[in-house]
Amino acid sequence: MIGILGGTFDPVHFGHLRPALEVCEALRLEELRLIPSNIPPHRPGPVASPTQRLDMLRAAVGDTPHFIIDERELERDGPSYTIDTLVSLRRELGSASLCLLIGMDAFLGLPDWHRWPELIGQCHMVVMTRPGAELPMTGELAGFIDRHRAGDVAALASKPAGRVLFQPVSRLEISGTRIRELLATGNSARFLMPQAALAIIEREGLYRDHEKQRTETAG
Repeated sequence: MIGILGGTFDPVHFGHLRPALEVCEALRLEELRLIPSNIPPHRPGPVASPTQRLDMLRAAVGDTPHFIIDERELERDGPSYTIDTLVSLRRELGSASLCLLIGMDAFLGLPDWHRWPELIGQCHMVVMTRPGAELPMTGELAGFIDRHRAGDVAALASKPAGRVLFQPVSRLEISGTRIRELLATGNSARFLMPQAALAIIEREGLYRDHEKQRTETAG
C-alpha cells in the first residue's frame, strides 16, 4: 500500500510528520508520498516559495524510511486539486492500493472539495483521528461513511480504492499558522518542528513578517 499526504507544508512541522509516521507504521505502507501543494484551493496561498518549502520538507524528512517527496503538484499549473493528483498517481501506479491520509477537520469539510465523490474511486481514505473525535451521524458525509467504512487495515490491502478507515494518532496541536505567528513576533518555534527545517527558516529569514511575505508571494 502507498500512502499520500498533501499540504502546503508552510512550514512542515511535527503535527504533519508524527501522525504520518504512525499511520505508515500501523498500515505497514510500502511508501508514504508527501505532496506539497502549489495553489491550495481551500486556504490562502503559501508564504514560503515552492523551493523553500521543498528544502524544508527534504531537511525535515531526511532519510526517514518509506518517506518520499513527490513534486507533481508543484509542477502542475492551476489549483492543486486532490482528484487531479490521485488520477495522476493512479495512471502511474496502476492497481496499487492508494491511501489518502487526511485529518478529521479536513474530512468533515470533504463535501466542499472539488469533485469530492470521485475521490473514493481513486483511493482509500485514512482519516487520522484524535481521542474523543465524533463522526457525523446525519447528512451526506454520514451516508458516505456508512457505505465505505473499513473495519480494519486488511480491508484496504485487498482493494486499490473505495474504503474509509479511521486511524487513531497522537494528538499534536501544532499548526503552520501558529508557527508563522511565533516567528513573526520574534519568538521561537523550537520543538514544534524539525531543527533541520527550522535552520532553513532562520537562514532565509522566513516568516519574520508573514503577512507582508504572503502579499509579496501572491503578487
